[in-house]
Amino acid sequence: MQSSIEIVERINHALEAAVQALTPFVSGNVKAEQKSDDRGPVTEADRAVNRVLHEALLREGEGWLSEETIDDPERLKKNRVWVVDPLDGTKEFVAGIPEWCVSVAMVENGRAIAGGICNPATKETFLGSRETGITYNGCGAQASRKNTLDGAMVLASRSEVRRGDWARFDDAPFIFRPMGSVAYKLALIASGLADATWTLTPKNEWDIAAGVALVEAAGGVVQFLPDSRPAFNNKSTLLPGLFACGPFLSSPINKLLRPYVKPFGEKADSQRKAENARADRGA
Repeated sequence: MQSSIEIVERINHALEAAVQALTPFVSGNVKAEQKSDDRGPVTEADRAVNRVLHEALLREGEGWLSEETIDDPERLKKNRVWVVDPLDGTKEFVAGIPEWCVSVAMVENGRAIAGGICNPATKETFLGSRETGITYNGCGAQASRKNTLDGAMVLASRSEVRRGDWARFDDAPFIFRPMGSVAYKLALIASGLADATWTLTPKNEWDIAAGVALVEAAGGVVQFLPDSRPAFNNKSTLLPGLFACGPFLSSPINKLLRPYVKPFGEKADSQRKAENARADRGA
């Protein structure tokens, strides 16, 4: 327990430092450039937060995986690895839409055991671990206990809705709300502020690790599609689509999504890279 408390405190201090690093930048008035690998936009804010998080979090014997750091395969030899996205939802950050966040996870032996997600625009902080549970702005929270999709609030990827991917659910019994940043969506699920979210689009580890840690710490369920539990610190950082929800919605969501899921493991590496390049960053 002491170890988990110490990790959560470290994450909290790192998020506070990240918020300070963001103060010179104004969402909606930030210059962005395109990454050379077509993985979406990047700003000086992304880089500044990445430097602050690296300094605040990393200690001897720990590994590091960040969207804004060149990957070091030495992390694969570490039992404990920090998996971070300095700014998830960069497109929303650039556009001035308050659906972006700083995302930090501690992964131990492949499991996301603790996480913190902070949305400075909305002044929301989600923090916790498997052993301590989670807090939302300092107060205890848990995942939704809703047991039916009827009337459920489901958070959808803004870019997927724009592409028409969610048109198939127009007549479904739940309400879906478009939103940027998959990390922020997962944090809202963890805290019970929405009932479920899913995406059939592959995501990178840094997009989801902290959110997965929070959802599971809050008593919720996260499942990779078609049917596997999340595992992190892999050689390839790209992971299949997933859903996240409270403890009683996994069965109906599984049933709903089954006809639309493609086996992730059968895709060639080139196909995976192409799909990842097309996916909107943090959506």
